[in-house]
Amino acid sequence: MTVNGTHLLEHIQTPAMIVSKGQVSFANVAAKSLLGGHIVGQDVRIAIRDPGAIDVILSDTGGAAKVKGLSVGGSVWEIDSHILSDDDRLISLYDLSVQVSVARAHADFVANASHELRTPLATILGYVETLLNPKAGGDEATRGKFLETIQHEALRMQSLVEDLMSLSRIEANKHEVPSDTVDMVTIARETAGEVRSGAKVEVTANCETALVLGDKAQLAQVIRNLIDNALKYGKADGTVQVNLEATDTGWVLIAVKDEGDGITPEHLPRLTERFYRADTSRSRAAGGTGLGLSIVKHIVERHRGRFDITSRPGGGATASMMLPLRRK
Repeated sequence: MTVNGTHLLEHIQTPAMIVSKGQVSFANVAAKSLLGGHIVGQDVRIAIRDPGAIDVILSDTGGAAKVKGLSVGGSVWEIDSHILSDDDRLISLYDLSVQVSVARAHADFVANASHELRTPLATILGYVETLLNPKAGGDEATRGKFLETIQHEALRMQSLVEDLMSLSRIEANKHEVPSDTVDMVTIARETAGEVRSGAKVEVTANCETALVLGDKAQLAQVIRNLIDNALKYGKADGTVQVNLEATDTGWVLIAVKDEGDGITPEHLPRLTERFYRADTSRSRAAGGTGLGLSIVKHIVERHRGRFDITSRPGGGATASMMLPLRRK
């Protein structure tokens, strides 16, 4: 397996070894980096201390055999053994860390989504069961309170389902770069005008227009989510500031600031995780699904932008995104 004295396996990034009569006769740079340069000339049972992997390597079975779950260097690996001759084996190692991480994230997401749906559903079923019992909840005032609770929990479930569907659609087309021309100043002003009566939202900009290549509906959803968050967690009579600034470096910065209690530093890095809440009880009471900032992050990334949240206790919070301006 050499060309002009150079071993072909040296040109691949996958850790690979040749095992001859149970000893490592060759290891490429990737394998040495993973297992150590000393493995060449060593018994394979010492180089790879995993009984399942050793059984595969030393097996007389023809073709390729695989063992998943080999733990080396803090990662999970799959080992692939090909028989080259009676005495020689080609061993390749494939890093499964990404697949394992994705699978774990998917399992966590499903578990969290199920929990978030079961909680209001259990409340709804409990109150309906009470209302159906002629001996309980008989007076109109009690029935009215029960029905209000049922409606509140049903609307909470509806919001969660809508956010789950929205997140699914965003993830499905996250690799497609939008190509429509959108004015962020117009979107910010239109979205701020949609807020509930009595809410104070001020929009300022250092430019008349800020044109980006984007998906208008998704970018409006980002502004809407950030304003809704600022209203939920800001002061009851406070003002939400939405500021747009076009820069000379070809970006537009959109910052949404509230006048709330702020967020402690340990929560900041995790705020865009799905279902993560800095204050669980307050978030649910305010009608939050735990998906709003995750949706924002995915949309901003699809638009090749950057998203960040800064805050300090007692000083409110600022959610900001930078989007590349359309080139003229």
